[in-house]
Amino acid sequence: MPGRPGPRFLLSELRLMFRRRRNLAGLVVLAAVPVFISIAVRSQASRPGRDAPDFFRSITDNGLFVALAALTIEMGLFLPLAVAVFAGDAVAGEANLGTLRYLLTVPVSRLRLLAVKYAAITIGAFVATFTVAVTGVLMGLLLFGGGSMTLLSGTQVGFAEGVARVALATAYLACGMASLGAVGLFISTLTEQPIAATIALVVFSTASFILDSIPQVDWIHPYLITHNWPAFGDLFRDPIIWNGVAHGLYVAAAYAVIFFLAAWARFAGKDVTS
Repeated sequence: MPGRPGPRFLLSELRLMFRRRRNLAGLVVLAAVPVFISIAVRSQASRPGRDAPDFFRSITDNGLFVALAALTIEMGLFLPLAVAVFAGDAVAGEANLGTLRYLLTVPVSRLRLLAVKYAAITIGAFVATFTVAVTGVLMGLLLFGGGSMTLLSGTQVGFAEGVARVALATAYLACGMASLGAVGLFISTLTEQPIAATIALVVFSTASFILDSIPQVDWIHPYLITHNWPAFGDLFRDPIIWNGVAHGLYVAAAYAVIFFLAAWARFAGKDVTS
């Protein structure tokens, strides 16, 4: 297997990731949410009430908002769960199957092995997030049409710019999910049970959301991994408010670097017997 390291190794990881039935089923579940949202809104005789979130109130005006409404709903649980499944399998899954030590017989360093694993998790995070957005866009355009998009600030932009902003918002949220994947990679090096790693990462993201909702600990909010995920809504204002997005990318990069290095420190000295 001398040719496996490098691009072939990454392609092999991606094939394994997207051939697993549970991962494919997870993507189907992610895609089902925007389908359900669009059908539910379409079936109503009138548009959502004033108490509905901004993106939901705008769905009947432009179908692109279905994608944004779905991302808003799924970033709390479904997307982190999908990333947790990808990350849990990265190292713990290999150890559980007894294939990890065989991977290490390939002439590749443990650091490079972890880098390939994290690259696969990152790609998986982007695929999961864009699955939600693309399904939402297609269903929204089918049931509600497109045209000019009225931003949250009341300004109208053309359809092409609206699509570009949806793509940018999706990529931003995917970066947040990729940083969560780095935490999951670290957790995956601590156990040989992928389910345990998956559950631990979901608990981690959920705890971050809970802490972010407690005003008494507002001093910690800017450092929470999930704090700036909702900032993708600022991309739909005129002018765009970049502060939250920039801070979100900074925090995501910090989490990715810190926890990838932690995973390397743990895995580099780990005695692999399975």
